[in-house]
Amino acid sequence: MKRIFLIPVMAVAMITGSAVSSFAQKTVMVGGAAMYPTKNIVENAVNSKDHTTLVAAVKAAGLVETLESAGPFTVFAPTNEAFGKLPAGTVDNLVKPENKATLTSILTYHVVSGKMDSKMLMEKIKAGGGKATLTTVQGEKLTIMQKGNNLEVKDSKGGVAMVTIKDVYQSNGVIHVINKVLMP
Repeated sequence: MKRIFLIPVMAVAMITGSAVSSFAQKTVMVGGAAMYPTKNIVENAVNSKDHTTLVAAVKAAGLVETLESAGPFTVFAPTNEAFGKLPAGTVDNLVKPENKATLTSILTYHVVSGKMDSKMLMEKIKAGGGKATLTTVQGEKLTIMQKGNNLEVKDSKGGVAMVTIKDVYQSNGVIHVINKVLMP
């Protein structure tokens, strides 16, 4: 008779140095690249070919160090296609040094303090009677709603972005990929 030894999950976590909750956080593919829950927001984002515009904007705004910090942060990350929906020349104009304050305001409007995955956002929506209001790092509000099985994010100008990839866990937060740039 063969004996099978099972090592409890807690023991594995202690041996490998990983938290038990990281077992539930899987690696997600975004823009053709693996987004590892053990890496921070910037370390992962630089590998996504769908987020090259966002990464360039984060660098131009001087926010790399902030998004590499402990956080935690919830980031609603617009794709290159989302930036492409802006009027022609908008991105080129925003990344100019003289527009750094405006760019920083727009980018930090996509960031909320805390680590809010889709389950937590849905709980907030339910508790709010169909909507939840989040305060961004920039200081203004975003409204989160459910439409069918999807999450939507409404900005202060009335623009609505759909979450196309949810729960991309990072070591310092979570990213939700969106299909539109949010405007404060």
